[in-house]
Amino acid sequence: MNERDADRSNERRGVCLVLAAPSGAGKSSILRALVEGEHDLSLSVSVTTRPPREGERDGVDYTFLSQPQFDAMAEAGALLEWATVFGRSYGTPRRAIEERLAAGQDVALDIDWQGWRQLRAALPDDSAGVFLAPPSLSALDGRLRGRGSDAAEEVERRMLAARQEMSHWHEFDYLVVNDDFGTCVDEVKAILRAVRCTTRRKLGLVRLITRMVQQGPE
Repeated sequence: MNERDADRSNERRGVCLVLAAPSGAGKSSILRALVEGEHDLSLSVSVTTRPPREGERDGVDYTFLSQPQFDAMAEAGALLEWATVFGRSYGTPRRAIEERLAAGQDVALDIDWQGWRQLRAALPDDSAGVFLAPPSLSALDGRLRGRGSDAAEEVERRMLAARQEMSHWHEFDYLVVNDDFGTCVDEVKAILRAVRCTTRRKLGLVRLITRMVQQGPE
């Protein structure tokens, strides 16, 4: 293999890595660790109709839109997935994701099981779903109460929502339990690296091997 062939063999298509989990399971921390430690992986920037919170930057944390702007994107098919939660709309822009995938860049998405369903239907060959579960309901309850920011009624609401979210674990490609943070990060990293090596991702290597097979012995 010459230097030119070696360069071309490294060409690949990116992947959408979806990480879903009930509130309190540690999803945000796992995603931050992944993005900080993995080359060619970045977080998807969602669009939303909710107002910015203190410290949030437009186009970095979210892209903030009016409801008519959001509705126009949804109607035009410009969103890979979208949902309305508590009167605010959230979605994943199609164009930005598809451009990154074509450039061989991976994208991590923080969406729920409903968003995963939509994304998988839109990009069946370019998405991998990981469900992150807590080690037990009691551990999850302890994490939520340990935050100290929610009233008891809110914790109960979140626990109910968590059980509903966990009932969809079987719809995902991979299942990881966040019992130990470091181990959990390593397992999700292993999933990402394995998905990167699937034949549909290794565009350059597939072309090279196909050419070698067609050429036969020299």
